[in-house]
Amino acid sequence: MKEIRVHGRGGQGAVSTGQILAIAAFHDGKESQTFPKFGVERAGAPVEAFVRIDESKINVRCQVYEPEVVIVLEPSLVDAVDVTAGLKKKGMVIVNSNKNPKDLSIKGDYDVRTVDATAIAIEIFGKPIVNTAMLGAFSAFTKDVSLESLKKAIDEVFLYTKGQKIADLNKKCIEEVYNKSK
Repeated sequence: MKEIRVHGRGGQGAVSTGQILAIAAFHDGKESQTFPKFGVERAGAPVEAFVRIDESKINVRCQVYEPEVVIVLEPSLVDAVDVTAGLKKKGMVIVNSNKNPKDLSIKGDYDVRTVDATAIAIEIFGKPIVNTAMLGAFSAFTKDVSLESLKKAIDEVFLYTKGQKIADLNKKCIEEVYNKSK
């Protein structure tokens, strides 16, 4: 079973990130689950979302304590919370940052990757909407979900609530980040 933890701040879409990732895994024929963890509900407060992906039925119903992958939507969280807490040895940390992975304050035997999702999101949306962008990096770096399934999940989540234009922009953003994350 692959366990993933998403770190973000309230209002950044960490919960939606988990939801889209779980739906994409389902479209790839896998079992999946997702759920959030947050304390005080206020914009800017640290938020976590958890995702599990497996080839067989998932019976575990608790927080993810030892993820294989951590996705960090907001680079300031690297210094604000322990984003590597419980991360398995040689686990992957994917950070939205324009810095080189070696320049981040992440210590340990981890595979740290960075992608400037903020710059790409600003280019496409005109604002720093990075949650869906980071899914493109996750797909490119881990191969745990396909780009096509992410696009299907985006349609499923956004098409009827936000409309075709927003869904298309999100798919474009995911693909752009995916292509820059290889």
